[in-house]
Amino acid sequence: MTRRHGYDRTKRVLDVVLASILLLLTLPVQAVVAVLIRIKLGPPVLFRQQRPGLDGEPFELTKFRTMRIARADGEPESDAARLTPFGRRLRSLSLDELPTLLNVIRGDMSLVGPRPLMMAYLDRYSPEQARRHDVRPGMTGLAQVSGRNALNWEEKFVLDVEYVDTRSLRLDLAILTRTVGAVLSRSGVTPEGEEAMPEFRGNTEA
Repeated sequence: MTRRHGYDRTKRVLDVVLASILLLLTLPVQAVVAVLIRIKLGPPVLFRQQRPGLDGEPFELTKFRTMRIARADGEPESDAARLTPFGRRLRSLSLDELPTLLNVIRGDMSLVGPRPLMMAYLDRYSPEQARRHDVRPGMTGLAQVSGRNALNWEEKFVLDVEYVDTRSLRLDLAILTRTVGAVLSRSGVTPEGEEAMPEFRGNTEA
C-alpha cells in the first residue's frame, strides 16, 4: 500500500509538471486551432461536458469543439452526422485534446489512465469494468496505444482494468512514448466502417 501511495504521489507531481510544460509549448498551436474553429464552426470554441473521474465522481471535461451545434428544430442527429471534415482532422491529430491538459493540472485527470467516458455509462458497467474508475482517467491509456477505437468496448475495458492492476511509472512512460507513435500514425482513430465509436449500451454488447 505504501509503495502504491508513493507511486500515486510521484505520478501526480509528474502530471502537473509535464502537463504545464506541454500546455505552455502548445499555446501557439491552441491559439491557431481556436481561431480556425471560430471561423469554420462558430462559437463556442470549447466543448465542455460532465464526465466521471476518480471513483466515478463527475468533473467538467474541456476539449476543442469538433462537431456542429445540434439542429435548432430539435431533430436528433448522430455524432457522426455532426462531425465535420475539419473536426475529423482535429481528432485524427488529437489537437482537440490539448485543452484537456488543464484538467490534468487541476487534478481531474492524469496524463495516463482509462479514458473518461459518458456519465450515462456508469450504471451499464459490470463490477469488473467499473474498476476502471479506481484511478484518475487519462488523456491517453493502455487501450489507446493498443488499438484505440479499432477495439470494441469489451477489449477496451479489459485493457483499462489491466492498467489499474499493473500501473507503474515504467508503464506510464511506455504508454506516453507509444502515444506519440499512435498520434503520428493516426491509427485507430475511428472504428472500421464507422465515423465514431458506437454507444456502449451495456454488457449484452461488446
